[in-house]
Amino acid sequence: MSFTAAVPVVPAALRPLPSGPSGAAAAYWESPAPYCLQTSLRILVRGKQDPTIRLGDGVAWLAFLTPEGPATLNLREEPVPAPGARIQARAWGPGARCALASVPDLLGEKDDWSGFDDEDFRAGLPRMVRETRRRNLSLRLPSTGRIMDSLIPVVLEQKVTVLEAYYAWRYLVTRYGTDAPGPAPAGMKAAPAPQTWRRIPSWDWHKARVDHSRSTTILRACSLASGLERLAGVPLGENLTSKLCSVPGIGAWSAAEITQRTHGAPDSVSVGDYHLAAYVGAALTGRRTDDAGMLKLLEPWRGHRQRVVRMIMLSGYRKPVYGPKLAPMDHRRR
Repeated sequence: MSFTAAVPVVPAALRPLPSGPSGAAAAYWESPAPYCLQTSLRILVRGKQDPTIRLGDGVAWLAFLTPEGPATLNLREEPVPAPGARIQARAWGPGARCALASVPDLLGEKDDWSGFDDEDFRAGLPRMVRETRRRNLSLRLPSTGRIMDSLIPVVLEQKVTVLEAYYAWRYLVTRYGTDAPGPAPAGMKAAPAPQTWRRIPSWDWHKARVDHSRSTTILRACSLASGLERLAGVPLGENLTSKLCSVPGIGAWSAAEITQRTHGAPDSVSVGDYHLAAYVGAALTGRRTDDAGMLKLLEPWRGHRQRVVRMIMLSGYRKPVYGPKLAPMDHRRR
């Protein structure tokens, strides 16, 4: 089967539209390349009941705080001739203007796959990765530019099961977040502001099943929030990683998970993940491996290692399971 590389991204200004329903600020974003909201934004979702985002077929709702206040953002795919894409964006609330301004980066306008799709580079990729890329030309890596909204759920995921982390995020955001403005789906909330996170009493951290180590890291980061948010403007590289890791409790794994979402990091690998190394090793060689082995396997594709990992994940590959799963821990009586 033939492979057609993605059309290089042509940056285009977000085009304003007349006010939409319910007084929404509105605009649209166009691309000459294919685009899929569900595939591209899935990395931002923290479980099916994440109160900050609702993602469906061709539509996304997001609620978040901006420097001008809370905002609800609705993104919707519109039919256009192939291979292009057009996304209509509508926003409500005091932060509507900021929310619309964030749309191009959020949709991955600056995410350039041309090097990955280069014929010579592609020839050296595993067949699984090549085939998955051929079927997913509409994937872009999003850049939210919101450090704290990525940092806090990443910390909640440290050394616990995904289900535990998702429960904690849902519980705390539902209880302390800001109601999403406008006609958002029922139950949607913007994540709390740093000062609100700092006021959460110890018993609610326990009810959320969050241990002292993770809650302390979150509170410490919230005390540094203004400086951390400025890192959204720092380019990808060791300087950014070292600044994130200067916060006690934020290590290499957390920094990678944060920048994958805030900066659309194409080379960021989550070293230290409980499952990832074994999964990548099994997918590429048929054998489980550790972090060092994973990095060795991915080294030929440095600069695009996160893209390779995403393609493996999208391939549908499932590694053989041996032994028991990591058991959830209940911190409420500790």
